[in-house]
Amino acid sequence: MRAASRWKRWVGGLAAASLLGACTTVPVYGNPVTATPVQPPHHFFSVDWWKQLVSPTLLEYAPREHAQPAYDSKNERVITLTRDGYVRSFDLKGHEVWRYPVGNRFYAGATVDDGIAYVPGTDGVLYALDAKTGALKWKYAAGEALATAPVLAGDLVLVASQSDTLFAARRASGELAWLYRRDPPAGFTIHRAAAPTVRGQAAWVGFSDGTLVSLDLTDGSVRWEKVLAPSGVTQFVDVDTTPVLDESGHVYAASYAGGLYALDAETGDVVWNSVAQGITSLMIHGNVVVATGDDRLDAYLGDTGKLLWSQTLQERAGLEPVLVKGMILVPAQRSLLFVDPRTGQSRLTWNPGEGISAPPRVAGGKVYVLSNNGYLYALRLDGRSG
Repeated sequence: MRAASRWKRWVGGLAAASLLGACTTVPVYGNPVTATPVQPPHHFFSVDWWKQLVSPTLLEYAPREHAQPAYDSKNERVITLTRDGYVRSFDLKGHEVWRYPVGNRFYAGATVDDGIAYVPGTDGVLYALDAKTGALKWKYAAGEALATAPVLAGDLVLVASQSDTLFAARRASGELAWLYRRDPPAGFTIHRAAAPTVRGQAAWVGFSDGTLVSLDLTDGSVRWEKVLAPSGVTQFVDVDTTPVLDESGHVYAASYAGGLYALDAETGDVVWNSVAQGITSLMIHGNVVVATGDDRLDAYLGDTGKLLWSQTLQERAGLEPVLVKGMILVPAQRSLLFVDPRTGQSRLTWNPGEGISAPPRVAGGKVYVLSNNGYLYALRLDGRSG
């Protein structure tokens, strides 16, 4: 821990700057490692503690941490997966409790439930660890780099690979129940993968060939499939957005080249389509679908597809957003954006060091952020927009 008492509950400031195209002056704040602490004019958050997990190397260019921190509610721990190949568990004061070596970097974070941490490895192995001790419970060798946070569905653990395979393993033993595989397209693809979304006995998941598929969880059989890629296009047609569902029976997903789609979740029939390209992540809140991606942050009315607002990220890529205390938090490569969901305006941006690629984790009244330079931060949001 590098926190002296005078740094406790810190909010550091740099110069004000404009980040989103429609904004005028957006405060940009730094971090307690490299910035001088200056109290901002509007108090959005404070940093309770921080911890360096990964030491930089001289040969490393543009480091990235892609794995969202996980929260272990049973033991009140935060679990991180970092590019040095370690799984680490921390108590709520930032003290390391245990670590487990995997040896490879991670593309996605762990999922924790009932005292078990399910860890997707780029070494092709799905690990089940005792969340209290870090001891290995079981592992399943998928043989393909796993690229999504595991999704729990009854007695199954679902995880997708970078090679267009969805694996379903038994939660109790790690034994393979079934798998579903699609052939990758011939053209160039995005280096991402969509996690499945589950409701009842059905799952919805996208693939790099531009197809959204609905599967029966009983045996992995296909309920329906729909091509979202535009006709005649062979490059970057990926459906890498994790689908989102609303309460009206719609499923939303996006092809990188084909735009955002709303479909009937039971039949796959298209309800509407927005042709905005470059979308990589979706979030739904009520009847509003928030889409992030290359250079853009948009909000659509779920029923009709009407564009409510749109902001440019000025050549930055918006990653998976989260909603907390009336603000949308959007990782955007070089910073974390605090966005007003009513207008899309960025109220504040924060760069904790080399930017942020992993979505923050909201848990227990705090927000846990893993920066690209390998620091874990525990933020306390005040929930006031000034």
